Amino acid sequence: MVLIVGLTGGIGSGKSTVASLLAQHGAEVIDVDLLGRDVIAPGGRAESAVLAEFGSTIADVGGQIDRAALARAVFGQPAQLDRLTAISHPAINAELGAWLDALAADSIVVLDMAILVESNLGRLADGRCYDMVVVVEAPIDVRVQRAVDRGMTPDDVRARIASQATDDERRAVAAVVIVNDADLDHLNLAVDDLWSRFIVRR
Repeated sequence: MVLIVGLTGGIGSGKSTVASLLAQHGAEVIDVDLLGRDVIAPGGRAESAVLAEFGSTIADVGGQIDRAALARAVFGQPAQLDRLTAISHPAINAELGAWLDALAADSIVVLDMAILVESNLGRLADGRCYDMVVVVEAPIDVRVQRAVDRGMTPDDVRARIASQATDDERRAVAAVVIVNDADLDHLNLAVDDLWSRFIVRR
């Protein structure tokens, strides 16, 4: 049977690195954040509904969604963000369902998503859901430095961290917590152990 794993972690935790390592082991990794961009792209499942909901103020000169304008329309405005997620999240889950339908029955699927705790992403309308949750975490100062090394400012990183779920909130739903506070060799060993757990669980 397909094993569906929800993988999450805050900015700078190393979640994407863990996803890449799991892919090397043979996992089918689905980037849920990327699906979020796809569903509002031209021809995406949610494009027309988002345009209808928010109007021309979020459209570019070609009449398609200007992602920067959309971000400005919802940033720091919970009611506006709720309007967007009410449209986009069901569309993302529909895309996930299509991906899962196409996979072999013995697949190990990793849903790489930043906002697992904060949303219903990965919980499909047909009842399918992740079977277990893996959380990647690291000390805040380490996370800030990693994000700064990628080009963000410290203030922007700390604001992003403050807007995301806390470590405690993530741990509350986790079957496995990977603490990524050392080098890549240590992370590789942790992922090797995690993969062994997946094989047993499947």
